[in-house]
Amino acid sequence: MRRYAFIDVQNIESTTEQSCGFAIDLKKLYDWLHDQKWSCDKIFFYTGIEIGNQEKANEFDSLSKLPCCMVRSKAIQAYKKPDKKVSVNCIKCGESNIAVVDMGYRKKANCDVDLTMDILENATTDPEVELLIFTGDGDFEPVIKKAASIVKKIYIVSNSKLFGKAGLMQGHFSTKLHNLLDEKKIFFIDIDSWKYKIKKDLS
Repeated sequence: MRRYAFIDVQNIESTTEQSCGFAIDLKKLYDWLHDQKWSCDKIFFYTGIEIGNQEKANEFDSLSKLPCCMVRSKAIQAYKKPDKKVSVNCIKCGESNIAVVDMGYRKKANCDVDLTMDILENATTDPEVELLIFTGDGDFEPVIKKAASIVKKIYIVSNSKLFGKAGLMQGHFSTKLHNLLDEKKIFFIDIDSWKYKIKKDLS
């Protein structure tokens, strides 16, 4: 059985760090997918790299030289978040004043189009294949649903646990993707179950 893997690096890294409590080693993940367990014939990595981050650039350059491995990378851009206006009451006089809160910047490298096109192109070219798609991002719901109508089987690899952030419980696995699991040929793999195969050695 031929298998292809598509890895949304930024999504899956934040998933393992925030929800599962470990940092992922992308080379170990490659080995697990290519040599040890899944025998993937193609492994795609999609990532953003900050300009000047030579260590990260070297990491993905090394990955790109491995057999059956493709890296799609883009420069990370900083986008200004809209400032928020909030009403603040003066402690002394009780008068209401408007304060402007600087919401800072959001860093993003949009590889979504590349990932979507690669999934569709490979699904159409080789409908007998199984796909492993590493993301919890609900934006990929339409392409996963479309690919499932073509290929043998799809595994969505993520984690559905919630984590606390700024006093709120959040998660990395979209409800849209969770709802797809009711459909035939779409299955879920908890990446936390691979922890001891793919975690980075930080010692």
